[in-house]
Amino acid sequence: MKITDIRCRPAYLHDFFGATPGSAAFDAARWLNRRVGTRGPDDHFRRSLTREGFLAEVRDAGLTHAVVVGRHTPTQRIDNDFLHEITHPHPALLAIAGVDPASQGVDAAIAEIDRAIDVLHLAGVDIEPGFGEPARHPDDPLYFPVYEHLARRGIPLTLMSGPTTPDPAYNDPGRLAVIARAFPQLPIICYHGYYPNTHALVGVAFRYENIFPAPDMYGFLAGSEVFVQAANTFLSDQLLFGSSYPFRPIRQSIEDFQKLGFRDEILEKLFHGNAARIFGLAG
Repeated sequence: MKITDIRCRPAYLHDFFGATPGSAAFDAARWLNRRVGTRGPDDHFRRSLTREGFLAEVRDAGLTHAVVVGRHTPTQRIDNDFLHEITHPHPALLAIAGVDPASQGVDAAIAEIDRAIDVLHLAGVDIEPGFGEPARHPDDPLYFPVYEHLARRGIPLTLMSGPTTPDPAYNDPGRLAVIARAFPQLPIICYHGYYPNTHALVGVAFRYENIFPAPDMYGFLAGSEVFVQAANTFLSDQLLFGSSYPFRPIRQSIEDFQKLGFRDEILEKLFHGNAARIFGLAG
């Protein structure tokens, strides 16, 4: 079976992912691994401290594609040129560009989107309104010129929100409805599944088929069962698999995902088919 990991980052990408052993960030990565159910060593991600180690991790896990997600927030920025550098030579790796219209300005953010797609050949764009200073909801008017541009160009949008959002008030999936309704052709991937507000996200995704929940590491925690129930009925063409590596082992996440109770006949869609449709990958 083909498998696309929709949220997968090497440790060497940034200190936040455990790039510096002995640091507070490295200890936090270990803590988060334990918190989301990692079995075995909680520093397994040391393997991806090198580019070769990460590629071996992807290969050994049996991934067809790994989507490496960028970020552009006041506290963490991953350069889009670096994302191109580490992914472009490897067909199995895709990258999502990070932009922040609040700090860059809308025109500059749109220009960076075009550069990331046309020059760097990245696969989509990530925005994280709840991590801004000040924090914003994704339906803030600031972002609408960006959404319009993405929709017009057919570029997927990824949004990240969950329990690590600094203010839980900005972890509100209900705010997605305005965007999905205004831009019905825009694929909206929701990383972390807006956990723990899982029922609300499923409800919005029921109404708007261009919303694609990706619970990733939170899909294995209490309260995430609603994603399984929904995928086994109406959400099978929208739910996406992700490990959120390095915060959870890739191979373990694949095995655990297969045991969550999804119907066998929809697993191919969840593991690869839905992502392939969004990003135009080989079926």
